[in-house]
Amino acid sequence: MTDFGSWPLPWIVSAFIIVTLIIGWFGIKMTKTARDLAQSTGLGEVLMGAVFIGASTSLSGITTSVSAAASGYAELAVSNGLGGIAAQTAFLALADITYRRANLEHAAASAENLFMSAFLLTLLAIHALALSVPTISIFGVHPATIVLIIIYIFGVHLLARTHETPMWLPRKTKDTSSESEDQGRRHGRYLQELWIRFTIYGTIVALAGWSLAQLAIPLGEKAGLPHGIVGGIFTAVSTSIPELVVAITAVRMGALNLAVGDIIGGNAFDTLFIAASDIAYREGPIYADISSAEQFWLANSMLMTGVLLMGLIYRERHGPGNIGLESVVLLVLYFGGLITLSLVG
Repeated sequence: MTDFGSWPLPWIVSAFIIVTLIIGWFGIKMTKTARDLAQSTGLGEVLMGAVFIGASTSLSGITTSVSAAASGYAELAVSNGLGGIAAQTAFLALADITYRRANLEHAAASAENLFMSAFLLTLLAIHALALSVPTISIFGVHPATIVLIIIYIFGVHLLARTHETPMWLPRKTKDTSSESEDQGRRHGRYLQELWIRFTIYGTIVALAGWSLAQLAIPLGEKAGLPHGIVGGIFTAVSTSIPELVVAITAVRMGALNLAVGDIIGGNAFDTLFIAASDIAYREGPIYADISSAEQFWLANSMLMTGVLLMGLIYRERHGPGNIGLESVVLLVLYFGGLITLSLVG
């Protein structure tokens, strides 16, 4: 877990900056390719962002959590996932700041984004239920882990159905984003090249994100912080940087639904971090060995997701500083959570 622990601090910081630049460069390329794929395949920006980009940018995080769990660090594994969800939701507010035309949640209103927000709350609620009975296990794995995986797969199926035959449509305004349609769905070599490029860029971003997490762990340890704080802040933020790059790039390209879908879909995938960590953790159900810091991140993530969902429904066109009021609240909740845990921890 601490391969870089013997490095001097300036080396760790320099490597962190270099890897972040790599994520920025290839994250932009991956986002542009994903937009082309969304148009050429007919999958749509939300489904592309929620499933393919969300999973790709989360690979580094799930690898970090599973490695921590296999090494017996339950708090680090769980706080990395839950802290990442809170960080990525706050990143959506940062993306809102970069979009000056209107509130991002107003412009990116869609049935798919509403569905994914409610779906994310459902997945987080399963974790909350598991925490109320943390010691139940089947062959050392909590039943919630099995339920979570099944519901995630079923939810992705429902998301695809929602995209194909939506039963709810947002009211169109002059600021509502609409996905550009390609001249017919592409097939053959062009589409194959897009998938190859997306896979290459996604792999590079995932590996770079994993490297960031490995660099973040010794940074936190050198600061003398407990594993719950290291996971919830250092590794969670570092493994979430790809989502920030993708979200801001997508907003700058005008692919607003891709940006929102990436964040919410990535958060939904991140709930599987705990399921995978529970399987890798061999000292019993992982829920039985986590601290109040992880419970705090879970509650704060649910609260932030609820605020985001209300923002998507209310669709305020302009708010404080020309961003949505929900974006302001999300930033207050996230940074307030960091301060609270720093003081308590």
